[in-house]
Amino acid sequence: MQAVLLAGPADVDGFRREARRLLQAQVPPVAVRWQVAGATPTGETAGLWADEAESAATSSLDAAPAGASAVRVPAAFVELCGQVLLHSDPGRFALMYRLLWRLVHEPALRHDPLDPDRLQAAELAAAVRRDIHKMRAFVRFRPVGDDRHVAWFEPDHHIVEANAPFFMRRFAQMRWAILTPRRCVEWDGNALHFQPGADRSSAPQVDAGERLWLTYYEHIFNPARLKIAMMEREMPRRYWPNLPEAALIAPLAAAAAARTGQMIEAPATPPRSVRAIQLHRVAPAPAGRPPATLDELRAATNACNACPIGALATQAVCGEGPAGASHMLVGEQPGDQEDLAGRPFVGPAGQLLDRALAELGWPRDEVYLANAVKHFKYELRGKRRLHKTAGQREAQACAQWLTHEIELVQPRVLVALGATAARTLLGRQVAVTRERGRWLHERADGRPVFVTWHPSALLRLPDGERQAAYGAWLDDLAACRSAETV
Repeated sequence: MQAVLLAGPADVDGFRREARRLLQAQVPPVAVRWQVAGATPTGETAGLWADEAESAATSSLDAAPAGASAVRVPAAFVELCGQVLLHSDPGRFALMYRLLWRLVHEPALRHDPLDPDRLQAAELAAAVRRDIHKMRAFVRFRPVGDDRHVAWFEPDHHIVEANAPFFMRRFAQMRWAILTPRRCVEWDGNALHFQPGADRSSAPQVDAGERLWLTYYEHIFNPARLKIAMMEREMPRRYWPNLPEAALIAPLAAAAAARTGQMIEAPATPPRSVRAIQLHRVAPAPAGRPPATLDELRAATNACNACPIGALATQAVCGEGPAGASHMLVGEQPGDQEDLAGRPFVGPAGQLLDRALAELGWPRDEVYLANAVKHFKYELRGKRRLHKTAGQREAQACAQWLTHEIELVQPRVLVALGATAARTLLGRQVAVTRERGRWLHERADGRPVFVTWHPSALLRLPDGERQAAYGAWLDDLAACRSAETV
């Protein structure tokens, strides 16, 4: 019986050297007794046979005695051995030397995944990988002094040296130390330093920054999504004493049912788009005062909850164009693309309008384009949002914003594109086919209204009718552009 003394519980280098020597000396596993000295090595340790290329199909056991033939083992054994030797199982060294011996003397073993030794080694390696992952997830640093941070952790296995490079890379600009009962590591900004294990009393106490983190954790806790069993699988209870937030889990979990009920009974919070939040940097006009600027108008329309359309739309879509434009063209409501872009007439109907304006030599930036309804009303068909005409009450609820828009822009004439716009501008039902192409003088403010089709109506026509209708629509736009016609 040969006794092999390793320098410490994670002495992978020592195991590598001794395994080579024993294998070349043909010492069988039953004749070897592995022992671990009380002292542990300092500095980082290399992986087993780290000097060989792990990407190769097999790895060579180098440093063999002179005249001895090289011994080859599967490359996967290198990684497996490096993990298993970090386990706390006292029989891990004997297991891995036995596997090594058998791989050399029983070539068929590498093709037998159900071999008991291989299964045991895989189980130990999986436990080490889990422990490494948990350490990375549950280490919590606390500041000590001006520039140092210290954490306390209790690993199941000898993983501190193997895990230290991860923390070194992640916190390279910070001086830190991780204390554990098995091994301690410190990073001074230049190198890693390893020391024997420490006592829990060496761990730092709670600080003000940690209390701030606990306040944040308490406020983001969602009781409706609490799943204790799943949480305990991912964050086992034995880690809780070292996690600051764990002190809040029990009281938060106990109150989860009541808080969930309160959330269900509370009124819904209207969804807000990013654009809407940005627009609110310009405050809406005070209650009782109409918007004084177009920016105030946009902020107010985004905050409007007079009808349910705004709760579903991405954002309100106000008009676009120069204040003081002589012509304001008013459509029905924004479509899908307008809702996403926050601009009027940018979808298919808007592209047709751009084509018509270009043919007439009428620059788009000389007119003000608006809609009677400021939010996109739609119904879902699968993932598609299909346009749905706003109801009369919804259009009436939104009419105030168009009125404010007209007062701020001060156009000389109004062009109603479609029935919804005409009804909003004139305050009555309008038969577009019968009244199109005419100037109507019915508004209290004296502004004439010219009625014509909405470009989307042309897009819905059959191919055989579309060209003639487009030509008539161009004539309408040309007529309303002429100041002498008014």
